[in-house]
Amino acid sequence: MIYEAIITTESPEGETHITPMGYTPREEGLMLAPFLPSTTERNLREGGQAVVNLTDDVRIFSGCLTGRREWPLLPAVCVRPRRLEAALATLEVEVVRIEEDPVRPRFHCRIMHRENLLPFPGFNRAQGAVIEAAILISRLPMLPPEKVDREIEYLTIAVEKTAGERERVAWEWLMQRLREYRNTDATEVDGA
Repeated sequence: MIYEAIITTESPEGETHITPMGYTPREEGLMLAPFLPSTTERNLREGGQAVVNLTDDVRIFSGCLTGRREWPLLPAVCVRPRRLEAALATLEVEVVRIEEDPVRPRFHCRIMHRENLLPFPGFNRAQGAVIEAAILISRLPMLPPEKVDREIEYLTIAVEKTAGERERVAWEWLMQRLREYRNTDATEVDGA
């Protein structure tokens, strides 16, 4: 099972990197599998720590994929990377083993600290649609345009019926990115 979250890592220079990414729970903790090359992969390899931020603010997911990476941060409890101020819960992790792979190395992590910060109100359908659209947008170079169009058309229904202001903003950022991608010779979308 893969859960979608916002991962914060820190460079050796102390810069926080914020990115949406799935994580896989494991008996010994969890696993992160960023694509190569990526800032997250480099920071995990060099710094060995991350914060898995669980949030219902889907603007952060779509914002990170559309160049909006400045989100308020707070210190974590046990690790160097900072956490999102908008986190409902956090998992502070440390890399214990790296399983090398030419496309997506797997970083096996132990949980150093977990904290519930705010009550989780539940998801609405628009939030799920934004996260699914964000995953599509992150993979534009890999997917046929017809598949993207078909899925966006279906996801639009949930956004139109159930979105609040945050979800509408997040959706528009993603649709703007899709339009820009199709209007250029882009071969890569800014990812993890």
